Amino acid sequence: MSEPRLAETIVNVSRRHFIKAGATLGGGLVLAVHLPGRWPGAEAAESGRVDEAADGGAPFAPNAFLRIAPDGTVTVLSKHSEMGQGVYTSLSMVVAEELDADWRKVRVEAAPAHPDYAHSQWGGLQGTGGSTSSHESFEQMRKAGATARSMLIAAAAAAWGVDAAACRTENGSVIHSGGRKLAYGELAERAANMPVPADVALKERKDFRLIGKATPRLDSPEKTNGSGIFGMDVKVPGLLTAVVARPPVFGGKVKSFDGARAKAIPGVRAVVEIPSGVAVVANDFWTAKRGRDALEVSWDDGPLARLDSAEQGREYAELARQTGAIARRDGDPDKAFADAPKKIEAVFDFPYLAHASMEPLNATAHVRDGEVEVWAPTQFQTIDQAAAARIAGVEPAQVTLHTVLLGGGFGRRANPAADFVSEAVHVSKAVGAPVKVVWTREDDTRGGFYRPRTHVTARVGVGADGRLVSWESRVVNQSIVRGTPFEKFLFKDMVDGTQVEGLADLSYDAWSVLVAYHIAPAGVPVLWWRSVGHSFSAFVKETLIDECATLAGEDPVAYRLRHLDKHPRQQAALRLAADKAGWGKPASGRFQGAAVHESFGSIVSQIAEVSIADGGGVRLHKVTCVIDAGSVINPDTVTAQMESGIVFGLSMALYGAITLKDGRVEQSNFHDYPVVRMNEMPEVDVHIIESGAQMGGVGEPGVPPLAPAMANAIFAATGKRLRSLPIRPADLKRA
Repeated sequence: MSEPRLAETIVNVSRRHFIKAGATLGGGLVLAVHLPGRWPGAEAAESGRVDEAADGGAPFAPNAFLRIAPDGTVTVLSKHSEMGQGVYTSLSMVVAEELDADWRKVRVEAAPAHPDYAHSQWGGLQGTGGSTSSHESFEQMRKAGATARSMLIAAAAAAWGVDAAACRTENGSVIHSGGRKLAYGELAERAANMPVPADVALKERKDFRLIGKATPRLDSPEKTNGSGIFGMDVKVPGLLTAVVARPPVFGGKVKSFDGARAKAIPGVRAVVEIPSGVAVVANDFWTAKRGRDALEVSWDDGPLARLDSAEQGREYAELARQTGAIARRDGDPDKAFADAPKKIEAVFDFPYLAHASMEPLNATAHVRDGEVEVWAPTQFQTIDQAAAARIAGVEPAQVTLHTVLLGGGFGRRANPAADFVSEAVHVSKAVGAPVKVVWTREDDTRGGFYRPRTHVTARVGVGADGRLVSWESRVVNQSIVRGTPFEKFLFKDMVDGTQVEGLADLSYDAWSVLVAYHIAPAGVPVLWWRSVGHSFSAFVKETLIDECATLAGEDPVAYRLRHLDKHPRQQAALRLAADKAGWGKPASGRFQGAAVHESFGSIVSQIAEVSIADGGGVRLHKVTCVIDAGSVINPDTVTAQMESGIVFGLSMALYGAITLKDGRVEQSNFHDYPVVRMNEMPEVDVHIIESGAQMGGVGEPGVPPLAPAMANAIFAATGKRLRSLPIRPADLKRA
């Protein structure tokens, strides 16, 4: 039995060109919303040939965000990757809201890798990151749902021979004022042939029934019953598994290797050299790993063979004494600091940090004549697709990339180098079979692309009245955007904007401000890490402002509030956090610390409550967290992301450090690169402010305030100021 032939509806939001084209897609209405800019079919639309395509010609490369099947199932295609942040549910809620869908019949799938799914703020790249997914897609998905709803109403009105104005929608059905009712599934085929409205009205916030309501996640069932497919779960016919021996020093290369012992192990199918090292290909993972262990490889360690963290620290300190590139200069900071009656000078040091996601890096690829298929837990579809095409010698359109669920990402799976996907394509091309490349935990920890090691020097001047008169901070680290597609947006006048964020846009009022940036020598692979530059800038800013309050003899919360007159949303978040935490009245034996920070368009304030054990050690008992993300789609997601950010920040504060000796990473697994365990998790009390401001992100803003709030609480307990992370036992001894 042949599948029914349907019409696809394609809406170009930016151009208001509307196209209808035939496609055989298995039943139901398919609606697509195109992103701004050039898109397949734009030329035809502009030349007036839209109707030709609509009247039965070939479809214009459909970019569907919404499908309605004859059984009434609504499928939302998410162009953003699901890595635990809840975007599959949030974007589906937005579509369902404007569509008036029956939420019980809504499902979600990953959109394919295709230019039409590009991130509207990333210059044509499809990807997920920067805490942008919800607000970047919000209006787009609303219009997709509302347009489909309008077409369904038109279809029902035509079927009944009534005025569309006499029809309304509710819970997946169109209802006529006279009482007649048709479900969306019954209307799907007819609706696909309706004229596409040039404009649609969106709901007012007061009429929302889903947006803003706590809603169970669509991906929870498959993640709890085991049916969800992560990268490590991918299985295809004839699949082989590979483990790669990589240089022990970054920048190193293979001099020679002998794979005889590896090949002698039953189940090992091949040993091949690829650009990143030597791959052992076998029937299964453990056989491949045993084969790698048996490899004999001679390495050329390259120029970083003597790299040492201690020496690197001295080099960074020397760089900080140079002029550097100016990210911000207000007034005369040198004179203001010299004239200040009270002064603070501080030096901060933050180590490299690994992303340490629960699912180690992996990817599966199958290179065939003229085409490539890739299954990857990726945050960077466009870049990974392009890399696969380049390696296989085909066009990107000949690469089918399936985005599977990500077992954590935190930025590591959004890699401009496309390292883990490239390896899978290289190995598959070499052996002529589908191959899954798996990184062990040790491979992942030592594999590079870390949060950069960062050295910050600061000078702050406080006036006789306690007001800030000068603020100077100098950041030294490796740029994470130089040499990437984001350089033209984020690297200007020798300043990496991602590494001075939170300082260059200092929110506290000060007469004079100077922020400088010093590029450290490259070599160790670095990358964005959850909350990026804010991960250390918030610590610098919020511990220093706390110290200024002490110098001025003022309460830390009150001191912040009087320096935030130009930032009422930050004031409101801080006040609410202090109120909910019972600021100034901690439980017996406990001490409080405060922090407030704006990042990714959202404001988060946290109050940490700690105790110090007599024999040493710090315990974080409770975190009171307030977030103002402007407007919220799913409060449950926001709460979960604040909890997640807090535990991520706590791991950074207590344990996070990648160090190098003789060019080699000293850490390897969770025993020497720990993350917070369940018994260390504090009570977390989250409060959401719906300020109505422009929607911000929630995936990352929960991370930055945690470490400084905790450090400020430790000062309250011990009288000692922390200048580096992770927290050391010596930091917990009373001054």
